[in-house]
Amino acid sequence: MANSLSKTGERRRRPRPILGCIADDFTGATDLASMLVSAGMRTLQTIGTPEMPLEADVDAVVVALKSRTIPAKDAIEQSIQALDWLREQGCEQFYFKYCSTFDSTPAGNIGPVTDALMEALETDFTVACPALPANRRSVFNGYLFANGVPLNESGMQDHPLTPMTDANLVRVLGAQTRHTVGLIDYATLRQGDAAVNTRIDALKAEGVGIAICDAIDNDDLFILARACRELPLVTAGSGLALGLPANVAQRLGHTEDAARLEPVAGREAVLSGSCSRATLAQIEHARAHMPNFHLDALALNDDYQGVVDAALEHAEAHLEAGPVLIYASASPEEVRRAQQRLGVQEAGELVERAMAEIAAELVGRLGVRRLLVAGGETSGAVVSALGVKGLRIGESIDPGVPWTTTLGTDEPLALALKSGNFGATDFMTKAWKLMP
Repeated sequence: MANSLSKTGERRRRPRPILGCIADDFTGATDLASMLVSAGMRTLQTIGTPEMPLEADVDAVVVALKSRTIPAKDAIEQSIQALDWLREQGCEQFYFKYCSTFDSTPAGNIGPVTDALMEALETDFTVACPALPANRRSVFNGYLFANGVPLNESGMQDHPLTPMTDANLVRVLGAQTRHTVGLIDYATLRQGDAAVNTRIDALKAEGVGIAICDAIDNDDLFILARACRELPLVTAGSGLALGLPANVAQRLGHTEDAARLEPVAGREAVLSGSCSRATLAQIEHARAHMPNFHLDALALNDDYQGVVDAALEHAEAHLEAGPVLIYASASPEEVRRAQQRLGVQEAGELVERAMAEIAAELVGRLGVRRLLVAGGETSGAVVSALGVKGLRIGESIDPGVPWTTTLGTDEPLALALKSGNFGATDFMTKAWKLMP
């Protein structure tokens, strides 16, 4: 990673990062990094755990893993590897980041990874708070709400890989962890961080190891962040990151440059594999404003190379005029049909493989240098195909979705990696106007 990771393996004199973060998917990592940058922390995101020491002068490092839906054993192994590397870089506090919809597999991986990180850090207590009020994710009395309704009524019950049918986070997490799960409720949060610390002491005395934390607005997150100042490990969505930098504000440098990126020129494209309601609305809006091509999973199965070639031919014919949209996103009914015929895992992997191949051709042959990617699994496939080693984090397009520039590629690319549920309806069209 040029100018960011030492190629020789020798440590150079530099300030050590304060906060070390582990994210369970690539868009979630970018979301977290964006929040830290907005709060004044110079932040670097790595794609996977680096093999060499960090060289960049940053305040926080986010290691992006693709561990949300893999077997729990593998997720633990990757997360501990990331933790070990972050500790070697000198990080003092650690942050396990998962989605604001708290989705994973039925048996994990949020609970098993949290357990493993707690054991490695020799801590007997941590918090869990997926709340992200800016994107209408709130926790009240331990229940997670999305867009004003319980999580299991928000559309997440139809997620093709990680459906969420229970909004009670104490119950959901309790089924995944060996620790007793308790609650720090809204009434306690509103009394301030001293009351939260008193509640933490009481929970620990009761043998509770992980506390679900209510939060309905950013004030709650700032209070919780202050109360977590001394915890070796916090687990959360990206919202808690808004308050953590204030705990070390006097140690941060060059905060006015935290989001500065160098401009990147080139052709533009949108790749979308997410089937979330938000992304489907964004695609409907974008189709009226840019050339588009639909990748159908069943068609890919019947004639994979023919469909991929057709998508690239369509892009080549239109890229000169502006952004081109290529999407595999589909309604819940269409997704179910594909999964019934191909299998859940097989259908997802087929789409990811096609998106990865298309991205590589767009960049390598067709001159695309500015790329929006929607969906965590799709983003993981794309950045892997492009050989991205890390990202510098810039200004946000919408909450949790910043522009970034790549490290490790032959020449810099501008990427925006969007979680499926994030972004306003016009996200795919307005993003180009907000580039650095």
